[in-house]
Amino acid sequence: MTFRKSRTFTEGELEFMKVLWSLGEATPDEVQSALQDQGRSLTHGTIRNVLVVMIEKGYVTRTKKGKAYLYKAKVSEVQAKKSMLQDLIDRAFNGSESHMIATLLNGKEIRTNEREKIRRLIDEVKKEKE
Repeated sequence: MTFRKSRTFTEGELEFMKVLWSLGEATPDEVQSALQDQGRSLTHGTIRNVLVVMIEKGYVTRTKKGKAYLYKAKVSEVQAKKSMLQDLIDRAFNGSESHMIATLLNGKEIRTNEREKIRRLIDEVKKEKE
């Protein structure tokens, strides 16, 4: 079965990707152990099946090392976050970054330190563009 590559991960796929990003590469047993540490109990067969689907979607690569397969993220964490954020902006905010930021700023109380970080980031981007 061939899977269509989505612009974003499912919730479960994102859990797997976070494990692979943190470990660099891992066997299915290592993925299973890391997920169990996070309170997620999946069978070995389920772990393997999800990894195979993620290979078919182009998110993960697999190499054979001895008797085991090692799985590695094909998509970097930064690249994935940019893609997920752009998908959210496109779908929820009709492509408007300013609408997304306005919603974020008006939607909840942002801690002072976070607000300052946002302000510094905006200032840095302004300086880079000048």
